[in-house]
Amino acid sequence: MKVGFYAGSFDPFTNGHLHVIEKSAKLFDKVIVGIGVHPQKKRRFDKELMQNAIRKVLLRKNLNNVEVISYNNLSVDVAMDYDSTFLVRGIRNDMDYEYEENIASINEEISGLDTIYIRAGSLGNISSSMIMELLRNNKDVTKYLPEEVLAAIKK
Repeated sequence: MKVGFYAGSFDPFTNGHLHVIEKSAKLFDKVIVGIGVHPQKKRRFDKELMQNAIRKVLLRKNLNNVEVISYNNLSVDVAMDYDSTFLVRGIRNDMDYEYEENIASINEEISGLDTIYIRAGSLGNISSSMIMELLRNNKDVTKYLPEEVLAAIKK
């Protein structure tokens, strides 16, 4: 079975993230979406809130081969725990590629797992940080966030 492991903070989860998951779900028998929680980084949104919102998005999109988990150790270790065959990363631009390629090299050395990159799609120019800036300034972000995520963060 081919298993892709897609890790991120997903803080918040965007339509760009969703695009990567939709493409991954076609490539793999199973996709694990891992919400990584770094103990030294403050999250904007509670991981359970985001995890539940992502599950609702996956349900609406009929992405039945995708599972959402959260964890607080190395992504590559969790990927191996789930018998992943590849690590999945979304990239938006050449800066993302450079950053991700450095991490991919280390992950491959540690685990033997290769990383595949999937373009974030037409909304790849927007980041979670940009969305937060728009939200702080009362701008409309419905184009950038799945409706379930938007509903969850507005509570």
